[in-house]
Amino acid sequence: MSFFKWPANYRHTFRSFRYRNYRLYFIGQGVSLVGTWMQQAAMPWLVYRLTGSVLLLGVVGFASMIPSAILTPIAGVMLDRWNRHRVLLITQVLSMFQAFILAALFFTGLIQIWHIIAMGGFLGCINAFDMPTRQSFIVDLVEDKQDLANVVALNASLFNGARLVGPSLAGIIIATAGEGVCFTVNGASFLCIIVTLMLMKIPARAVNKKSGHMKDFTEGLKYVFGFPPIRSIILLLALVSLMGLPYMVLMPAIAKDMLQGDSHTYGFLMASTGI
Repeated sequence: MSFFKWPANYRHTFRSFRYRNYRLYFIGQGVSLVGTWMQQAAMPWLVYRLTGSVLLLGVVGFASMIPSAILTPIAGVMLDRWNRHRVLLITQVLSMFQAFILAALFFTGLIQIWHIIAMGGFLGCINAFDMPTRQSFIVDLVEDKQDLANVVALNASLFNGARLVGPSLAGIIIATAGEGVCFTVNGASFLCIIVTLMLMKIPARAVNKKSGHMKDFTEGLKYVFGFPPIRSIILLLALVSLMGLPYMVLMPAIAKDMLQGDSHTYGFLMASTGI
């Protein structure tokens, strides 16, 4: 590969690309995340355009996040007994269907606020299993575990890069073609990650059949809240999530009412977080 002809500092920075599975994952994930952020931007804008209600923006945001908050710790315990590769394939297929359902409702003119709330809740349930699977799945993509730090860094760059590109594209598409196109593009983007996942050759992983019980869940809670460094990190993340991230829910109202802008303004405001 031309990767090995790059200068030494670039080879070191992108050294995880020497693993075929990770290259496939990076490509598929990159395309999928752009579509995901397009939908993440389009849904609140559609809600505010249909209702003009800040309260309903909060309801949609709550419906999307509360399933993850409740189910993710339980899903994390169960994943120790499941095939991560297969679980990730299932979550991508379900997320694709969710996006296409939203697109179909939009283009048929049937979409209502309760549809968006229900589909947001459905996606929240999917993400409860998808997020911990992604975090643990990358361990299976590299042979040398010393490269895990590099994989985490590249994933963070990929996530924020998509967070920059996706909402910017969404703002332009919403203004010219409507929110339904964003849902359609998101649904189509999942095909890329599904194909790349199917092309991967993941070695069989030993499954701990003794794990996956509520005893493991309670032991995990005791560890988290009994070990001060982890407890501090968890509480800090909880504080930021509760007091900081809700600005994204209110962004359509800020862009439209406070700044007297349009979907372009909204898209660029959302993209600025990625920068």
